[in-house]
Amino acid sequence: MDLQTAIQETQCALNLVLNNKFSEALDLLKPWWKHSMYHALGYSSILVMQATMTFEHRDIQAAMATIKEALHTCQRFRKKNSVIGSLSSLISKQSRLQEEEMHAEICYAECLLQKAMLTFVQVRTVYLFTCLPVYMFTCVPVYLFTCLHVYLTSQDPDGQSDVFRQFDGGVKLGVGSFNLMLSLLPHRILRLLEFIGFSGNRAFGLSQLKEGASSHSLRSIFCALTLLFYNTYVSLILGTGEGNLAEADALLEPYQQKYPKGSIVLFYSARISTLRGNFEKARAKYEECISSQQEWKQIHHLCYWELMWTHSYQQEWQQAYEYADLLCKESRWSKAIYVYQKAAILSMMSEEDVKKTGEDVVELFKQVEGLKQRLAGKSIPTEKFAVRKSRRYKAARPVLLVIPALEMMYVWNGFTIVGKRADSTEAQLVTIEATEEQLRNDPSPSEFHPDDSCLVQMLKGLCLKHLGRLLQAELCFTQVLSSESRIRYDHYLIPFTLYELGLLYKQQGDFTKASAYIENAKTNYKDYSMESRLHLRMHAALNSLKESPVGTP
Repeated sequence: MDLQTAIQETQCALNLVLNNKFSEALDLLKPWWKHSMYHALGYSSILVMQATMTFEHRDIQAAMATIKEALHTCQRFRKKNSVIGSLSSLISKQSRLQEEEMHAEICYAECLLQKAMLTFVQVRTVYLFTCLPVYMFTCVPVYLFTCLHVYLTSQDPDGQSDVFRQFDGGVKLGVGSFNLMLSLLPHRILRLLEFIGFSGNRAFGLSQLKEGASSHSLRSIFCALTLLFYNTYVSLILGTGEGNLAEADALLEPYQQKYPKGSIVLFYSARISTLRGNFEKARAKYEECISSQQEWKQIHHLCYWELMWTHSYQQEWQQAYEYADLLCKESRWSKAIYVYQKAAILSMMSEEDVKKTGEDVVELFKQVEGLKQRLAGKSIPTEKFAVRKSRRYKAARPVLLVIPALEMMYVWNGFTIVGKRADSTEAQLVTIEATEEQLRNDPSPSEFHPDDSCLVQMLKGLCLKHLGRLLQAELCFTQVLSSESRIRYDHYLIPFTLYELGLLYKQQGDFTKASAYIENAKTNYKDYSMESRLHLRMHAALNSLKESPVGTP
């Protein structure tokens, strides 16, 4: 199996994956995956992709075993006594990597990258996201030194040959992904990583991935998918929600033409529509994605999750419940979150509608704590949040949560999406103000009353902000802050409100005040729910403030 043929066959397998022919792709690669570095890389990539969607222990273990075998395959093609470990050898040009050895280095690095990412998936906590670069430490010297060596000694410095372009695409994928990922980390962690040799330049990372996506190499689709994931998920959940949707559209367009029924392509097309507030179009695309293939049910589960939210954004609780119920029955990602989410959605429905479902909301909330997972000694932060909130139902006289589905919507930064639609935002505001009125007129307020009132005010402020009623939004946020001493349980509300008030001032163009409020939340509060998630969002917000022209909102 020569190098060029191996790359071509791996590209064919990737085309099969994008056309929903997952088993055929594996069958194409399997005969050679222990003998060809590119077959090994392609085979492990598909299994890793499957494991990240199923979260099944057996799938993760199978993918991990495959990666180890793939590393062994790549190792056989690497230069013996490789100069990669000696920078002086590289600079002195004492040794030249042959094409096959050059590609073995980059394939080896990508397998290491997969191994690190799979470890993250296995533990799947935001906390480990901050430790992930340490797991990836072994990949960095390979990427950087191989890149340096090739550009110093390559017989094809202009990158004219297809084999060299394929290598170059791998370097852009690796270096671009590293820089982008590291740029998301808070400065306190990044300073430590810089001490051991890491650095994170977001602009450089994005530019490398964009070049890689347009290079027509084997890695082009992986560069494009990395950018799509960043713009449609990472920037929303771990950032301020400022993903570049125009860029996402441009990245997806050629794949929509080539793979119009591809489930991965359909899924991202639906996600972009969701982020634009076009929930009706998004739902049609998600449903088309579900019907496009039946082999990987895990893609269906991703669609169920998104359909649950698109219906929740429009307060179509019955339809949202149906998808939440499907997730509880079929997906293994996090039973605690799924059951809590289902109970939260049912809490938004009338008693009559709940009876029709045959569900017992109190019993569902009681189940949540017993479903919590501990992985590598850590709990999933969102599960911990759900468990803590659901404990109110374990008391002899349960105290009902107020608008829990809207609170979870905020946890996933859903108000940023709802804010794209004035009609949906107005409807959310009506629901929140009705709850506010109930709390105000409660004849016998519980010990949770101050916390519930502050939650309602924070969510009301978000709706008002998205409707352009900025002064009223500011009053809601400041009312939460003035009640800090009365909060007994939901201590996360204060730092999150400070962060939201900072974003409000940023929107008004007062960057000094914006930075002050966000820095206050960052410096003076700790040990609250979802602290890691907020620190990542604050890091993104502070970076955007530094990048904004003075005096320009």
